[in-house]
Amino acid sequence: MPKNQITIKEFIDKSIGEWKSLRSTHTIAFGEFENTTSNIIISYLSLDCDDAKDLVKKFSFALNPKFAIKIIWQAKSDWEIEENSDSSETILIFSQKDIKSGIILRNKGYAELIHTHSNYFIDQQENLNIITEYNSTICEEKIWFISKHLRARYSLIKNKEFGSPIQTSFSSEIRRITN
Repeated sequence: MPKNQITIKEFIDKSIGEWKSLRSTHTIAFGEFENTTSNIIISYLSLDCDDAKDLVKKFSFALNPKFAIKIIWQAKSDWEIEENSDSSETILIFSQKDIKSGIILRNKGYAELIHTHSNYFIDQQENLNIITEYNSTICEEKIWFISKHLRARYSLIKNKEFGSPIQTSFSSEIRRITN
């Protein structure tokens, strides 16, 4: 008997919290590797807040927003010469086509820092797959849970015109558990 597949809302429910991340990135064109450690906070955001309303207004197609999240991170790269860290945040609004697929509105993209939208779906293995077309690149992301407190994330950035890979990355994310 097949098991009930996880919904996008259940996947995000499992993702809410604080995470410590280690990301390894390979920029293929330059043959360079970068390791980044990050502290990430994922929380729900009200669709009624000004930031969410403003983001929805930037898109001209019909939407059915169901929920929004805010992701805040502080990252430190091994490419940094000084002990500085980079921090930022992004808003994602999920507009469902059905319980396992739909569109994500983004105030800031992953591969290009512009507001954009992504298509997402939950596959049979309960992985969240996200595909985003930017001006000059296409980004494919996959996020999955290894256990309740351990997530993994893979991304591939390709040249939009030729489909050639530009960058790959892999992240392992461990939930910060508070007593």
